[in-house]
Amino acid sequence: GVVMELADCALPLLVGVLPTANPEEAFKDVAAAFLVGAMPRREGMERKDLLSANVRIFKEQGQALDKVARKDVKVLVVGNPANTNAFICSKYAPSIPKENFTAMTRLDQNRAQSQLAAKLGVPVQNVKNVVIWGNHSSTQFPDASNAKVNIGGVEKSVPEAIKDDEFLKNTFVSTVQKRGAAVIAARKMSSALSAAKAASDHMRDWFLGTGDRWVSMGVVSDGSYGAPKDIVFSFPV
Repeated sequence: GVVMELADCALPLLVGVLPTANPEEAFKDVAAAFLVGAMPRREGMERKDLLSANVRIFKEQGQALDKVARKDVKVLVVGNPANTNAFICSKYAPSIPKENFTAMTRLDQNRAQSQLAAKLGVPVQNVKNVVIWGNHSSTQFPDASNAKVNIGGVEKSVPEAIKDDEFLKNTFVSTVQKRGAAVIAARKMSSALSAAKAASDHMRDWFLGTGDRWVSMGVVSDGSYGAPKDIVFSFPV
């Protein structure tokens, strides 16, 4: 069904599709890998509830990437718990540099940017440099302290423009932290279109760069900002 839909999109850059359940076939010589094949989160579940089911999946995928993918492959883990899954995948692909494995926190970044734009009454593209710290979960910390907004052609800091510390420290943070659960409660399934858009944003920016805009990604920590080394943690990159 997915293959049929891809054909029906008439995408000008899509040369072909290889439908397979074999990771070694799927990852043969790939330059970019989107790992979305995790057990989905249902209402009432936390991302950690998916852990045991997904260890097996990401161990197998890591081993396959290690065996057949390009050694400069860019790997984006979307399936939850994304940070842990990215760590597992990297562990089982020792011949691929750790920095080539990322977990997606771009959806959280996009959610945060959208919330700030709505509060300020500006187009979403007028807000930049909001940061997601930590884990892709309800413990993440969305940070607007260095964010910028363009209002009427003038760039100013988001905290200065909003002038509402209570909103930025509480409402904004909790809304972004709980947005995934709110989507599940509303549609009885986890985020789909917004997650796909975020994955596309993440990989595009990784390949092409971002100019003066900051982006957040879950990466294997080198100890920056006082975060423990060798855990997958979201930073501005």
